[in-house]
Amino acid sequence: MMLSGARSRLPASVAPAAVLAAALLSSFARCSLQGRGDPVASVLSPYFGTKTRYEDVNPWLLVDPVAQQRDPELLAGTCTPVQLVALIRHGTRYPTTKQIRKLRQLQGLLQTRGSGDRGSGVAAALAEWPLWYDDWMDGQLVEKGRQDMRQLALRLAALFPDLFSRENYGRLQLITSSKHRCVDSSAAFLQGLWQHYHPGLPPPDVSDMGCDPPRINDKLMRFFDHCEKFLTDVERNDSALYHVEAFKTGPEMQKILNKVAATLQVPVNSLNADLIQVAFFTCSFDLAIKGVHSPWCDVFDVDDAKVLEYLNDLKQYWKRSYGYSINSRSSCTLFQEIFLHLDKAVEQKQR
Repeated sequence: MMLSGARSRLPASVAPAAVLAAALLSSFARCSLQGRGDPVASVLSPYFGTKTRYEDVNPWLLVDPVAQQRDPELLAGTCTPVQLVALIRHGTRYPTTKQIRKLRQLQGLLQTRGSGDRGSGVAAALAEWPLWYDDWMDGQLVEKGRQDMRQLALRLAALFPDLFSRENYGRLQLITSSKHRCVDSSAAFLQGLWQHYHPGLPPPDVSDMGCDPPRINDKLMRFFDHCEKFLTDVERNDSALYHVEAFKTGPEMQKILNKVAATLQVPVNSLNADLIQVAFFTCSFDLAIKGVHSPWCDVFDVDDAKVLEYLNDLKQYWKRSYGYSINSRSSCTLFQEIFLHLDKAVEQKQR
């Protein structure tokens, strides 16, 4: 989400519009949950990358999910907020259809192994574990994801009361990609702001909130889909991720394949790196969506998690990050938009 807003004491005629947009922003933070742990939290949680629950990155959310947290140096009274710009990822979502089908393939392996003897341990628990994901879910935002966005809005509104005044609320403009989870995240963010202004009242539909509904702009928010050089050199180039494919068949992954095959009691040649990744992330989906510690979490230990986190980071490095210069250059349009908002806010403040 890209969020920007002006101080309420600026005249309405010059106050820059507040902008909220859903886009890609990954957080790979580390934190310890000791002392304020969630009983279902997994030791694997710090290694889920973008699929990590927000409360596992910031344990204070377990104490009070809407409490503002001020930076003592930034907001000690020496700074006056004039404009806020934030690029925020969508909330918690379901797995994609592609991931669900791979998980179904894994489940089939578990249920057909042997001649009727389920055995014991993790493999037996997984064979009986319900596969509740369905194709229609396909990466859609879940209720936990809506809650993520509502609570984020409440925290930001409490942290920057002038920027999120009632006067500015009517001038909010939301920009999102066309991905349904991003559109729904933007709507949930607006609902959080509504709750800030109307505590105790259930939020209405977006169309009845007194501000413009989310505006879809894929050229801005999904810039990588509109950059021909990126599409040609990276997205549609089978050799662009050759480092990733090499790691999938390397010794680190082979060690995990052998271990997981023994744990699940299935032939090692029936598994591959993609299926292992799906099993790993199913632990994170069960944890984030349903708040349960599933048997999939017991398939892996921390050393496995570090390897699988590296595999995921390696893919993002070459496909979205520093691996190729066009990856970052394709985002220039979005960053130009952000800096234009900031420059405009400074100029208006000086006037």
